[in-house]
Amino acid sequence: RLAKASMSRVDMREAEATYHLMTLEELRSLTPDLSWDLIFNEIGLTDKSKFDKGINVAQPEFFKEVNRLLTDVSIEDWKAYLKWNLVRSSADKLSSDFANASFNFYSRVLRGTEQKQPRWKQSLEFVESAMGEPLGQLFAEQKFTPQTKAKALEMVANIKEAFRVRLLANEWMSDKTKKEALKKLSTFEVKIGYTDKWKDYKSLDIDRTSLSLAENLISATKHNMKLNLDKIGQPVENAEWFMLPQTVNASYSQSKNDITFPAGIMQPPFYDPNADDAMNYGSIGAVIGHEITHGFDDQGRKYDADGNLRDWWTEADAKNFKILADKLVEQFNGYLVDDSLHIKGDLTLGENIADLGGMLVAYDALQKTLEGKERPLIDGFTPEQRFFLGFSQVWKVNTRPEALRLQVNTDPHSPGRFRVIGTISNVPAFMDAFNGKKGDPMINNDEKRVVIW
Repeated sequence: RLAKASMSRVDMREAEATYHLMTLEELRSLTPDLSWDLIFNEIGLTDKSKFDKGINVAQPEFFKEVNRLLTDVSIEDWKAYLKWNLVRSSADKLSSDFANASFNFYSRVLRGTEQKQPRWKQSLEFVESAMGEPLGQLFAEQKFTPQTKAKALEMVANIKEAFRVRLLANEWMSDKTKKEALKKLSTFEVKIGYTDKWKDYKSLDIDRTSLSLAENLISATKHNMKLNLDKIGQPVENAEWFMLPQTVNASYSQSKNDITFPAGIMQPPFYDPNADDAMNYGSIGAVIGHEITHGFDDQGRKYDADGNLRDWWTEADAKNFKILADKLVEQFNGYLVDDSLHIKGDLTLGENIADLGGMLVAYDALQKTLEGKERPLIDGFTPEQRFFLGFSQVWKVNTRPEALRLQVNTDPHSPGRFRVIGTISNVPAFMDAFNGKKGDPMINNDEKRVVIW
């Protein structure tokens, strides 16, 4: 019943669908059998004035069902369910019976993983979950140089400029909407490497003599939760990072209008200081363009330059955008992953838009960078060819069939193979670089080709 009352992953992608600001009294009325005062007091939120600006209840229908279940389901069943959730979420930190049962279902059955990670890797993950920033400081000291940061900032500036040029040349968008889009692009904040303000862990109590691993990690969870709860009612700290330095990932924040590239992703194969510009623009450059484009994907476009959920589009421009986006949905719906399993074009739309836009602006930025320079062959490949090789290289993955099926049904990212094929097939420069021709398998015909940004 809880699952049936939950929104689907596709429905949750709509920015407006999970924004329902309520007063504390409205929340109490929504769920009269749920004692919010008791819950808030137990977690340390005794000052109710912190809720004066409202509470966003992302899924009201879910909480209505929770309220009904409080009377429909016996207290003993509730106790069993909540105990099970506690054990399930802690199983990998408990004795081998629990850890093995958890691995056998969540890893072996759902993802096809055949064996556990070695103990040292599991231990590292436990440290990272408890106090990831101190670990990140050690990583950044060893793996992230000032030269890498300078190069990353240079590439971001070049790719932002390429996006600005493409915006100005956009033929389906009016000048009124372009003005707002250019304003948003100009206010992007950029975070590279690691935070300038490390978290303080002095109040975290770790006792390796009298407490078990699970108890120490629960202590760390409480500590980190308190750090988050203390932010309620306080001004937004725009400089705060939500990714650790050692994370191999990147992000765009709709509400902060910023892009983040941790030190972890500024390593091979995404960025190689010894590689040529073509390879790096094809790899980390496309990732930089990807995150910038997220500000203008089907959901990011709904937020303005200040990170507010506000419609700044003309009706005609929004319609034009949707026509192009629907073509991309249709394209990815057509990709067969395994047997009868197709990619869900509506679930992956935002990431597919970002991949496509990111590649195009990174390619434009590379061309600008190469102007007036020699263009030697490296390993027998032109700069253009190496750009596309760099892009495809970062998405080389080995995925078990079980994990692939799980990804297609739950992940907003397309599988790596189709992030490459689906994106490249819309880019004529790829055809030119490798002397392709219309009708080749990896090249969309003009009527099927999609270009949004």
